[in-house]
Amino acid sequence: MSVASSECLAVLHRHSRSFTLASRLLPLGARDEVAIVYAWCRRADDAIDQARDELPPAALRRLRGELQALHCGDAASDPVLAAFAQVVRARRIPLRYPQDLLCGMQMDVEGVEYQSLEQLLQYCYRVASTVGLMMCHVLGVSQPAALRPAAHLGLAMQLTNICRDVAEDWQLGRLYLPADLLRRHGVAPLKAGEGPFPAGAVEGCRGVLRELLGLADRYYASSHAGLVYLSPRCALAVDVARRVYSAIGRRIALQHHDVRAGRAVVPAHERLFACAAAVARWAASPPRGVGLALPLEASAVPLQPLSYGPELLHL
Repeated sequence: MSVASSECLAVLHRHSRSFTLASRLLPLGARDEVAIVYAWCRRADDAIDQARDELPPAALRRLRGELQALHCGDAASDPVLAAFAQVVRARRIPLRYPQDLLCGMQMDVEGVEYQSLEQLLQYCYRVASTVGLMMCHVLGVSQPAALRPAAHLGLAMQLTNICRDVAEDWQLGRLYLPADLLRRHGVAPLKAGEGPFPAGAVEGCRGVLRELLGLADRYYASSHAGLVYLSPRCALAVDVARRVYSAIGRRIALQHHDVRAGRAVVPAHERLFACAAAVARWAASPPRGVGLALPLEASAVPLQPLSYGPELLHL
């Protein structure tokens, strides 16, 4: 294992218990490359959210410049960026995906106020579905039909994140709950960062969270169709991640969808149960994966990038 791979695995283990558990089920080569993609995404996110020596707009410009240099084949001194560049080339990851992810981060930098569910889902696609689409290349997928379920899994996970982190995001001056859903549940317009989360909005927000998590569950169910395009071990790992992440929504429900209840965390025994359930499911009925085995052959026809559009959101 290279020094860069070890560093990227450490980033994965430090920031995501859910993905760490799932990654241990992957073949070693795939696990290292998954960690590298995750570490680059985390590096980009931290550059915006934890900007110290530069303002977020400047950090975003720097990230975009790094991507352009990567595309031109320039060598990178940062080990995570250099490892990511190697994976992008080896797995033929379309540059559109990391570029779209940075477009999602631009929405955070600009402080976009989400007026509609459709606008929120575009954000979710940019910051999360693009990650799933990059992972399709890393995991050796060869069938275009796998891309839409992968995008839906990203939508489901990001909607879960949004429902889990309402109060935390509020303190950062961000509100992702769309205005149309807030109005539907009787909540007056809200402005993030203006004091503590308003007590008068808590009851209405319960309905908003229930609705968003219900939509997330539908996207989780849709994403299941993509597992058959993976090799058995990769399908098992993705299924574990899907089950563990969807369990966060159930923990939020146990907190009565109260945005002030604190960050919902899936206990270790529930994560292990989700893993055992996935193993039992695949042992009883192993998938007939049609994805390419790793490593991806150089002569393989690369997947064409999936384009974002309203039809992608349909269930």
